[in-house]
Amino acid sequence: MIKNLILLTSLSCGVASFSYAKEKEPDIRKEMRGKTEYMFINGIKVHETDPKKQPQPKVVEPKPYDAKAAKPPKGAKVLFDGTEKTLSNWVSGNGKPTKWKLVEGSLESVRGGGYLQSKEEFGSCRLHVEFATPKVAKGNGQGRGNSGVFLMGQYEIQVLDSYKNVTYPDGQCGALYGRAKPLVNASRGPGEWQTYDVTFHRPTFDDKGKVSRKAKFHVVHNGHVI
Repeated sequence: MIKNLILLTSLSCGVASFSYAKEKEPDIRKEMRGKTEYMFINGIKVHETDPKKQPQPKVVEPKPYDAKAAKPPKGAKVLFDGTEKTLSNWVSGNGKPTKWKLVEGSLESVRGGGYLQSKEEFGSCRLHVEFATPKVAKGNGQGRGNSGVFLMGQYEIQVLDSYKNVTYPDGQCGALYGRAKPLVNASRGPGEWQTYDVTFHRPTFDDKGKVSRKAKFHVVHNGHVI
């Protein structure tokens, strides 16, 4: 069963379809170079920076945000709606009360605040997230507005200020961090609100604990499938 989850303000996202036919297993290997171990997926080094080997995703214009569509679908679980009441749905990564602050209807991270984690646990779901990186861009690469959306605590959809900011492609905003780069870079500028609409199918396991179906992701960033 897939649950609809809404974080921050709400937008009903479309249903994505997936084929569960047996897929070709990715070629994953590790290689020592000096004293450093590198991982390769289908022949491409994780966090590859050489554009000839791993090109940057194409930059596209973000699609307009449809405020009229910003309503949770029937039966959705609203995890945060800008109020103190829904702030109670969240804790720190260690299970203690979160140090994140409620600022003008949004949750804002603070130095030393650590991870923000929902009290309730979820598997397969449709998730809508709205986020903004700092208005003043400082640093470069992974040092600009770095965060992420973690599904089941295992899979990270990268959050980063990727507006005119080059870093390794599998660490760009919208990347499945360290696993796959986004198809395009649909990032807005620093301080501008952005959206993720994610359809996630959790992995399943057989009686022996072996993965029988891998996790599936369908991510829409600012109106673009990535």
